Amino acid sequence: MAIYNYEALKDGKEIVKGKVEAEDVRAAKDEVRRLGFMPTKIYEERIGRDAKSDAAAHVKSGQMKALGLTDKIEFTSTLQILASSGIPMIESLLFIEQDAAKLKIRLVARELRTQIMAGSTFADTLAKYPDQFGQVYIGLCKAGEDSGELEKTLDRLLEIMGKQQAIRGKVIGTLMYPAFVICLAVLIVLVMLMFVFPVFKDMFSQMGKELPWITDTLMKIGIKLRQFWYLVPLLLGSVGYSIYYLFKWEPSRRWIDKVSLEVPLLKDLMQFSNFANFVAVMQVAYDAGVPIVECLYLSMLTLTNYTLKEKIESATTLVQQGQHLSVALRSTESVPKMILFMIATGEQSGRLGEMLYQATRYIDKKLDDIVDTMTKMIEPLMLIVIGSIVLTLALALYLPLFGSYVE
Repeated sequence: MAIYNYEALKDGKEIVKGKVEAEDVRAAKDEVRRLGFMPTKIYEERIGRDAKSDAAAHVKSGQMKALGLTDKIEFTSTLQILASSGIPMIESLLFIEQDAAKLKIRLVARELRTQIMAGSTFADTLAKYPDQFGQVYIGLCKAGEDSGELEKTLDRLLEIMGKQQAIRGKVIGTLMYPAFVICLAVLIVLVMLMFVFPVFKDMFSQMGKELPWITDTLMKIGIKLRQFWYLVPLLLGSVGYSIYYLFKWEPSRRWIDKVSLEVPLLKDLMQFSNFANFVAVMQVAYDAGVPIVECLYLSMLTLTNYTLKEKIESATTLVQQGQHLSVALRSTESVPKMILFMIATGEQSGRLGEMLYQATRYIDKKLDDIVDTMTKMIEPLMLIVIGSIVLTLALALYLPLFGSYVE
C-alpha cells in the first residue's frame, strides 16, 4: 500500500487536496471518486525510511500506543479542526499520521485509520482501545457520532481535557512547594546528623558531663547513620515506596479518601476537584442527547475519590428508579449545595444543560479560591516546620555548651 496525494474537483467547481492510501494510481483514483470528488491530479508521496519502518513495526506489533492527557489533547485538537473544516475522517487521520509532531500520535492515527477503512465507525474503533482513550472519551465520541455532531463533541472534549489538565496543574502546583520543603528538610537533617553531630562527639566527651537527652539521642542516631550509611538510601526508598503503595492499595486508598472528606479545607478541595470533571462530562453528554442515567455513568468514571464514587453510584440507582436527579444527588450529602440548587433549577425550568454549564463555571471559580487559600496556609505551616527542625538541631548542639558555661 502506498500513499498518494491528489487534487480533485468538489461539486465540479471547488478544488480540494488530500491524501489516500491505495495499491496503485488506478486504485487511488477509485478511492478519490468514492469520496465524492473528481480526481484531476494524483501522484505518489515518498515517505522517509524511518517513518515506514516505525509504521511497519507498529502494524507488526498490533498494539495501540498509549496516549497521555497532553497527547490526547493534541490529537483531538487537530482532529476537531480538520473535521470542522469538512475533511473526511479518513483523510483527517491520514493528515495526523503524516504530520503530527509525536511518533506515537502518528501511529495511533494510523491504527484508527486502518480500522475505519476496514469498515468500522470512529466510535467503534475507539471502543477497541479503552485503556488508551478511556470510557469517557469513547462514550462521548459515540454520542456525538450517533447525533451527527461529532465536531461539536470533539470541541467539548477539548474543553473537558483542558479542564482536567488545569485541575491537575493546580493540585500539583499546590503540593509542589510543601514537597520541596519536606525533601529539603530531610536532606538538612541527614547532613547535620551524619556529618555535624559526630564532629562534636569528642568535644562533648572531654567536658565530662552527662549530655542532655536530646543531644545524646541525636548523637547516637548520627553515629549509627554514618556507620551504616548504605542503609540511608534504602530507608528513604522504602519510605517513599510505602507512601506510594498506601495511595495505590485499594483498602488504604479508601480509608485516605474517607478521611480526606472529613478535614475542612481538604474536603472542599476533594469535592470540587472531583465534581469539576463530573459536572463537565455530564453537561457535554446531556447536550449530546445521552440519557440522564448514562450521563451519570459516564460522569462517574471521572471521580477519583472512592467515597464520592460510591455515593454517586447510590444516586444513580435512585435515578434509575425514577427519582429526580437533584433529589438523588442531594440524598448523598456530598454534592455542594450551590451545584444542587443549579441542577434543581435546570430540571424545573427545562434548561438543565445550561445550568450544568453555569455549574462548571461556578466550580472553576470555587476551585481557584480553594487552591489560593491552601497555598497561603501552606507557606506559614512550612515555615513552622522548618523553624522547628532548626530549633531542635540548634538546641541539641548548644545545650551542652550552655550547661558548661552555667557551671
